[in-house]
Amino acid sequence: MSSTQGSEKQFTNPANYSFPHHRLNRIMRDSSKTPVVLVACGSFSPVTYLHLRMFEMARDYCRHNTDFEIVGGYLSPVSDQYVKPGLLSAEHRVKMCTLAAEDTSSWLMIDPWEAFQSYQRTAVVLDHFDYELNTVLGGVQTQDGKHRNVRVMLLAGSDLIGTMSEPGVWSHEDLDHILGRYGCFIIERAGTDIDQATDNLARWKHNIHIISQLIQNDVSSTKVRLFLRRGLSVRYLLPSAVVDYIEQNNLYVDEATIAEKERERESLTREPKKKVAA
Repeated sequence: MSSTQGSEKQFTNPANYSFPHHRLNRIMRDSSKTPVVLVACGSFSPVTYLHLRMFEMARDYCRHNTDFEIVGGYLSPVSDQYVKPGLLSAEHRVKMCTLAAEDTSSWLMIDPWEAFQSYQRTAVVLDHFDYELNTVLGGVQTQDGKHRNVRVMLLAGSDLIGTMSEPGVWSHEDLDHILGRYGCFIIERAGTDIDQATDNLARWKHNIHIISQLIQNDVSSTKVRLFLRRGLSVRYLLPSAVVDYIEQNNLYVDEATIAEKERERESLTREPKKKVAA
């Protein structure tokens, strides 16, 4: 492991790590706007079309409702040390995200920094992006060659803002860092009381942008894994390259085996029905 000294704190990098920026737009189209990079943190086990669609919705929102110019987008898969059911190894998740981005997008990138090391808090992940984009790369340039720092902003579903509004789930320090320093774009999803959540986070309301889903999409990694456990097709729920990768590597098969064993155990321990006399 190697360490890199940031402007405010020290970051630990995985071995042989280099920050991906091959699709970052280094020259702005409109110098009157603020350059923004979108960062989505998550398990991505597996990555779905909704994960990718969130970036497009955010870019449309920025184009029509803000003075931001999106210069890049990143998926940041969580570390293996983030214990969660259905979480495949970082190697598989990073590979699936990379295939998805390369297969479907011209501007999305995958940053493996978070995935291949110990668990990192979201606030630290955003600091890492800020450091790599602005301290290491030097930000971006306007059409006339002037330097601009890139603003890093978190992209997430409304379930995240729901947890942020619950007392004790997130530290106040992290909330202030994420929502105060960086800000976020939240994709509205059914089942989350957005108004209540933002009311509880009123201090940072100016930095929270709520984006409505004009076409409802409730595809989730959890539902995809359920389909796979039941032997159902997930094609057209995920990019084709990701479906092919899952099939070629027999991913989530162990999860299906565990589910079968659990059902078998329950059937063996269930009390047998008593016979009724004729």
